[in-house]
Amino acid sequence: MPPLRLPRIRDCEVTDEAVWRQRRRLLAGMTAAALLPACRRGEDAATAPDAAAPAFPQSADGHRSDEPLTRYEDVTGYNNFYEFGSGKGDPAAAAKTLRTAPWSVAVLGECARPGNVPLETLLAGIGQEQRIYRLRCVEGWSMVIPWDGVPLAQVLRRFEPTAAAKFVAFTTLADPDQMPGVRRPTLDWPYREGLRIDEAMHPLAFLATGVYGQPLPQQNGAPLRLVVPWKYGFKSIKSIVAIEFTHAMPYTSWNALQPQEYGFHANVNPDVDHPRWSQRSERRIAGTAASLLAERIPTRLFNGYAEQVGSLYAGMDLRQWY
Repeated sequence: MPPLRLPRIRDCEVTDEAVWRQRRRLLAGMTAAALLPACRRGEDAATAPDAAAPAFPQSADGHRSDEPLTRYEDVTGYNNFYEFGSGKGDPAAAAKTLRTAPWSVAVLGECARPGNVPLETLLAGIGQEQRIYRLRCVEGWSMVIPWDGVPLAQVLRRFEPTAAAKFVAFTTLADPDQMPGVRRPTLDWPYREGLRIDEAMHPLAFLATGVYGQPLPQQNGAPLRLVVPWKYGFKSIKSIVAIEFTHAMPYTSWNALQPQEYGFHANVNPDVDHPRWSQRSERRIAGTAASLLAERIPTRLFNGYAEQVGSLYAGMDLRQWY
C-alpha cells in the first residue's frame, strides 16, 4: 500500500525552536492555572501533573466542564486495557512495554486517499485542543478528564471518504511481545470498534494524544486513542493502528463476544440496564483520594451530551441499544 503524501512543509515555514518552546510554556502556564484548582479540590497538589507540561487551548460547545476533575493518578492508574490484563491496575503496571514510536496508522476502505500514514503526518497541520469530557464506563464508574488531541472529523476528511462510507472501523495494535494480555484468549484479538460515519464526523468525537497537558501514557492508549464522550467507554478504542471506511456495520469486539450485553451504538442511557450493571447511577472517580469509595451520582442520557448529539438518534428505539 503506497504511503499517503500530504503537502510538504518547507524549511523556511518551520517555526524556530526557541519561539515554539516559549509559546508552549506560556500556553501550559495558562491552562495549568485554570485546571489545577479544580483537580486539587480536596487533594494534595503533588498529585497533579507538572505545571510546565505542554497544554492547549480549550474549545467550547460542550468541550468543557465545571465538574471536579479526576486526579491524574486515577486517570492513569484505574482503567480498562485488556491487552495488558483484566484488572483495573494491570495496564499501569504492564503497559510500559508498549513502544509508541515510531507509529503509523493504516487508512483503508471507501476513501479516495488510502495509505499507511506515520502518526506525525496523520496529525500534521491540525490545531491541538484540550477538551474536558466526562467518561462513563458501562461497569458503572465515571471520570472527568482533560484530554489533549484533535477533532476526529478533521483527520477523517483529509482521506476523502466516498459516499459509500457509512461507517468507520478502528483497530488496536495486537502484539503479544508488547502486550501480555494478547497472549490470552480474552477477546478475539485485535480489539476492534466502530462508529457510524455521522457519529465519527460529529464535533464532539475526538482523537486524544495526551491527558492533563502531557503525552498520553501507554496504559491510556498511547499514542492515539478515540474519545466519544456520549458513549460507554469501551467504544473509545486505544492504541489505534488502522482506520477503515466501510459500507457495512463493522465487526466490534465486545458486541461480537456478548451481543446481548454490548450493543454497537452503546450510547449512555440510564433507562437501559446492562444485564450485570444498573445504568441509573455511576460512581464518579473525581477530586478525592478515596475515589474508589466515591458517592454515586445519577447517570444522564448520552452522558449529559443530549443537546449536542440527540439528533443523531431521532426515531431510534432507545430500548434497542443493547
